[in-house]
Amino acid sequence: MTNPVTAPDPSLRAAAHARSDAQAKPLGALGRLETLGAWLAACQGVNPPVPLTDVRVVVFAGDHGVAARGVSAYPTAVTLAMVHGILDGHAGISALARSVGATVSLYDLGVYGLTGVPDEVTRFHVHPARPISDEDALTADELQAALAAGDQIAAEAIADGAQLLIAGDLGIGNTTPSAALVAATLGLRGGDVAGSGTGVDAAGLARKADAINAALDRVGDRAADPLQRLAALGSADIAAATGFMMGAARRGIPVVVDGLIASAEALMAEELAPGASAWMVAGHVSTEPSCALAQRRLHLAPILDLEMRLGEGTGAVLAVPILEAFGAALRDIAALADLS
Repeated sequence: MTNPVTAPDPSLRAAAHARSDAQAKPLGALGRLETLGAWLAACQGVNPPVPLTDVRVVVFAGDHGVAARGVSAYPTAVTLAMVHGILDGHAGISALARSVGATVSLYDLGVYGLTGVPDEVTRFHVHPARPISDEDALTADELQAALAAGDQIAAEAIADGAQLLIAGDLGIGNTTPSAALVAATLGLRGGDVAGSGTGVDAAGLARKADAINAALDRVGDRAADPLQRLAALGSADIAAATGFMMGAARRGIPVVVDGLIASAEALMAEELAPGASAWMVAGHVSTEPSCALAQRRLHLAPILDLEMRLGEGTGAVLAVPILEAFGAALRDIAALADLS
């Protein structure tokens, strides 16, 4: 477990609220936007916050052995196809990120049979996740390699000027380990956390809940330790994104959390680095039931609720213009005293 993370400067948060209160508008008239703007100012260490000109989405890709248990509406081969779709700039996250001026990169942490891609994409490859219903997803060494990879990816992005980071996800079957992590963290069962994911029918949803329960029962008391929980129930891509969020928080860079997978990763980041969630905001809440459960535990109120469940970081990037809008409001709305 890492050392606790220092929270954003509360004095700057207070100063941003005071600046907003002094502007030419009724007190609190911009609602939660004022809280978001003050959070951003505190994270940046400057009031008002500077414009968000370097927002980066990092997609962590991996395959999940539990997909063979019939928990997804799509075969594992789709992961491979979608990796190429993102790298070619034709995926959902590609289009939405372009619309808000964010950039997208992708790293393979555990994709089966990925070839024909730049070496940069595969340099952190660890291992596809083993089926969590039957065995631990990762060994202890694989877990540490994945966590370290995520931290390094964050460090490199921040050194290159990233102001705001988003962890995207890609991997058929990945809502099952994510829901299992939420269940193990909150003391719940498969039926409490399983959602339709890619659109499974009732029988598929039952198989998903059964797979989660089998995983929880198999792991037992080991789940009390967050590192063992992540190795047993997670995956290399989930662990790397957890390390990525921890790395961003430790370096004082804010993170916009996407849907279920990112919310489960944020939950694990907070367990491993207490205080990391102070550097996070929930971009949206997905339709997966365990997404809202994880966000409530983290005290993260989603900015958007558009009934999305695509993943890849798509919901989070749509929240970026809202964050930037209140940064602009703090910068540009005149003080009431200056108008009188």
